[in-house]
Amino acid sequence: MSFEQSAKLLAELLPLDEQLKAETIRNHTQQMAQRVDAELGEERFMYIDDCERDIAALPRPDMPLTMGIDGGYVRAVKSQSDPKQPHHFEVITGKSIADDGSSKCFGLVNSYDTKPKRRVFEVLQSQGMQMNQQVTFFSDGGDTVRELQLYLNPQAEHLLDWFHITMRITVMTQMAKGVSIPDDWLVKDVDKTLESLKWYLWHGNVYHALQEIDWLADLLEADDLTPKQRRFLQKVEEFKTYITNNQAFITNYGERYRNGERISSGFVESTVNQVISKRMVKKQQMRWSKKGAHLLLQVRTKVLDGDWRKTFERWYPGLAAQAA
Repeated sequence: MSFEQSAKLLAELLPLDEQLKAETIRNHTQQMAQRVDAELGEERFMYIDDCERDIAALPRPDMPLTMGIDGGYVRAVKSQSDPKQPHHFEVITGKSIADDGSSKCFGLVNSYDTKPKRRVFEVLQSQGMQMNQQVTFFSDGGDTVRELQLYLNPQAEHLLDWFHITMRITVMTQMAKGVSIPDDWLVKDVDKTLESLKWYLWHGNVYHALQEIDWLADLLEADDLTPKQRRFLQKVEEFKTYITNNQAFITNYGERYRNGERISSGFVESTVNQVISKRMVKKQQMRWSKKGAHLLLQVRTKVLDGDWRKTFERWYPGLAAQAA
């Protein structure tokens, strides 16, 4: 619901003498979000303070936490003074799920937020994370997300989301169907190579997967490529860079799957839609400043977590007393 629609709804529901304006509601919402932000502790590069002896002395932890982190893009406000300003900026969202199914989410504009790692750490802390508790992070492999999840827990496991791997391979497979391969190689040979590439990555064999990618790149290396061949080669080279940059986060997905462990952060996709899309993306006419988007995300995630009323009761104890 837009601020303007909110103002109209509140005017009908509340017996107010003065007419509420959309700007007033937006300002109050941002003020509350800024107050939430101000309560965060200082940002740090590393949040692992305890020595190994102290960590070993901690009580037995709960079952592992799983956190998925993903990103999306929202339309930026047009700048009259800077016509070269990007039309979109990135918003990062994530969800942490405990073994009992309870969850907490977060959202931020990384290019605006001054405490992104602190924000993620506080979400994990709110679910009772201990330094001897295992935490599994899933991400799409983006540079920003890769840095955000590091040095938060000594028992952390960082994995590249299988969904994002197989999605890229699927795109290359579809592109290969419309490409005539040089040197009389058959398209089915390319298909077999892509299948082998997927199989190697499924079993965590990055070394042989990169060999398959190099074979595809060498196959398409020529001076007289058609536009389709050039686009396919570009996609193959992009995938090689993607796997090379994230090879430390690639695991044996097949083994994890057989053991009933998560291999994908599909649950984060719903979080992205819940936190971002309905309010910021699907209404394509809406444009956002980085500050406005970031502050709205702080309120939105508090509401989704069921913590917004608790926050007000902490700020205004009388509210809790009246509810009782």
